[in-house]
Amino acid sequence: MSRSPYDTSTQSGAPRRAVPSPPQQNPYVPKGSPAAPLRRRPRPRAQASRHGSASVPRDDRSHTDGTPPQAPTGSRGRGRARHGCLSTLLWIVMAAVVALLALRTLPSSMASGPAVPELVSFVPAAVVPSVICLVLAMLWHRRVLALVCLLALAVNGSWHAGYLVGRQRVSAEAQAAVAASPTTDDAYARVMTLNTYNGQASAAQVVSLVRERHVEVLCLQELTDGMVEDLERAGIDELLPYHVVSEGASAISNGGRNGIWTAAPQADVSRNLLPIDTSSMPAASVQVGGTTVRIVSVHPNSPVRGAQDLWDEGLSVIGSLSDYGHAYLIMGDFNSTWDHARFRSLLGTTFEDAGEASGEGVHMTYPANGIVPPLVEIDHIVYSSGSGIVVSSLETAHVAGTDHLALIGTLEAR
Repeated sequence: MSRSPYDTSTQSGAPRRAVPSPPQQNPYVPKGSPAAPLRRRPRPRAQASRHGSASVPRDDRSHTDGTPPQAPTGSRGRGRARHGCLSTLLWIVMAAVVALLALRTLPSSMASGPAVPELVSFVPAAVVPSVICLVLAMLWHRRVLALVCLLALAVNGSWHAGYLVGRQRVSAEAQAAVAASPTTDDAYARVMTLNTYNGQASAAQVVSLVRERHVEVLCLQELTDGMVEDLERAGIDELLPYHVVSEGASAISNGGRNGIWTAAPQADVSRNLLPIDTSSMPAASVQVGGTTVRIVSVHPNSPVRGAQDLWDEGLSVIGSLSDYGHAYLIMGDFNSTWDHARFRSLLGTTFEDAGEASGEGVHMTYPANGIVPPLVEIDHIVYSSGSGIVVSSLETAHVAGTDHLALIGTLEAR
């Protein structure tokens, strides 16, 4: 029996050396042509893993031609996973914003609970985290989160629309008149209020502001006898010769007394207009044009822990002035913001807050003695609506020694 030359067996059973097979020649390629590069067979687009789940397909193209590999089809999913923790953080931030907005909706009867007044003061500041979360949510394609941010901004904006779209503003003639020189013979007056921080404000700077801004009506809070003497030495009587300072607090001291200084003569002077358990409210009437303006300097108790009832009562007493038919100009540290239900209840339909009605933006006044800029607007100029007087052209000014900014406005009697 003939043997094949590739037969590796022998008669003795010893294996012969293996002879390699001749290379296979593609019958469709002429002899002598260069061999084509070997190509790997592409794998299936989805392979079942050992546990039966489909694996992510890979791009197995050869890169011998310099073509860059394709991006993995799962990159978007991995991108979403990469921002997962940050998205959770954004949700936590927006949950806090929504909770803050919910506190703002509480009625007056529930708005003086523990920590509620303090938290509600920062409702306008909630715009900042809402905008940041909205931008990031849109960049990361978080549609639901972006919708929540938009709704929060819309609600917050609707509450503060008056700060952007004014309803009541003084005329250009009034602004020009108070800027030119102070006089009691016209229908305009520059007005100013400042909390002196237990009499620690610089009396010289207060008088300097009165002189430079042509102030004709000045209301001060937290006065001490020493502060009044410093004002006199600084020359306040030369600019505003008429004044009244309130009595001491009837029960609880709220940092001192309140005072009113005017350029025009005062009438119907009262050192304690209405009974109140904190700072007494002085009052006086002056003539502005042909209108008798009743001026009141106020400082209700702050809503600190354990004193919410005093805060609520103080605002209620001030709100009771709506029962009288005067053209009121009420200025001072109200220890409340537009977002407090108690403050809005005080205003009712009788009074206007110049800050909210003028459409000139917010004027944060507290705190003003630290590195952080003022964050809340608790100093206000409030006037009787429909009484023939309007206050706008608001601005703030810094005074050394106090933790409040001075709030200055222009009054026009029509």
